[in-house]
Amino acid sequence: MSVVLIAALAVSAGESPKYRDGRPAATLRLNAKDHGMVLRYGDGPGKCDILGARDVWVFEDDGVYYMHYDAAGPKGWLCSLAVSRDLVKWAKKGPILDLGRPGEGDSKGACYGVTYRDGEKWHMFYLGTPNVTARPNLIPAFPYLTMKAKGISASGPWIKQKTIVPFRPKPGTYYSTTASPGQVIKHGDEYLQFFSASTRKGGIKRTLGIARTKDLDGPWTVDPKPIVPLEEQIENSTFYYEKTNKTWFLFTNHIGVDRGEYTDAVWVYWSKDLNKWDPNNKAVVLDGKNCTWSNKCIGLPSVVQVGKRLALFYDAPGGDSTSHMKRSIGLAWLNLPLSPPAGNKEKKAEQDTPADADKRRR
Repeated sequence: MSVVLIAALAVSAGESPKYRDGRPAATLRLNAKDHGMVLRYGDGPGKCDILGARDVWVFEDDGVYYMHYDAAGPKGWLCSLAVSRDLVKWAKKGPILDLGRPGEGDSKGACYGVTYRDGEKWHMFYLGTPNVTARPNLIPAFPYLTMKAKGISASGPWIKQKTIVPFRPKPGTYYSTTASPGQVIKHGDEYLQFFSASTRKGGIKRTLGIARTKDLDGPWTVDPKPIVPLEEQIENSTFYYEKTNKTWFLFTNHIGVDRGEYTDAVWVYWSKDLNKWDPNNKAVVLDGKNCTWSNKCIGLPSVVQVGKRLALFYDAPGGDSTSHMKRSIGLAWLNLPLSPPAGNKEKKAEQDTPADADKRRR
């Protein structure tokens, strides 16, 4: 039976159609309320983001919000900093990492800086690559590597720790092509890093794996199996823990396929156990249906709690574009407390959007 016919039958049965190559779809929704674009590419210091701003990581320290984003400029893609006190108006500070020397793992790209504060120490795990596409875009190419830096404060300066190798892609595994950074969570007496993994298996397949360590400046041990199957086609991780129902919510970007592959949505998975994830417990949070300015392409998410709401940052090129380039950063919101959407096997109550809550109050 053809993929087209399968999709048609699914629609007629009231189900969500699958992707044309058979990759799983998320049938539930946990809709975020989009605020819109908050950081536009093009005006960074030294033309650092003249070609795009994407792959965002946002965190808070002492009332200040820090945004790490990939600034695409004349030298390549570099992790850059913007700061804010209201999450809407951002002051760009420029690159906080530079390219490594020829032959080093970050010689062509030093991107996506994920942070973790351990007492007074600041750690950054960032994506390095020795390969990029041709000028002018210089898009990072495989392998994607996890590299390490340290800082004396939330704003840096960040010093590369070149002798520390957290983990690397391993031939013959689910992370043979990509082993790039994700959020770090302290769990018991160890740290878990939910890293991006990919392998070439009839095309690129993507998922998330868990790497473990008891020393953030030491090596990590990678779990032999990913948290969900490679067919899920997801990458990058950011978490929120809901205390009221003791549930972890893992936000990630999904890779869809049309004429080609591109980031088509932010998905969320949920679990009460960081070590056990059911691929059926997932929902769409943001895509072209509820984003106000990008109709098809929605990129990497980052979440941060702000009072009784959860801020969701993402990148997108806008309109009908699916390009890697000329992306900007957007902001959307979810009301707290957060619950899995109606229709999943663990929860019956539907998550309200901010608009729903406003209607009830009126």
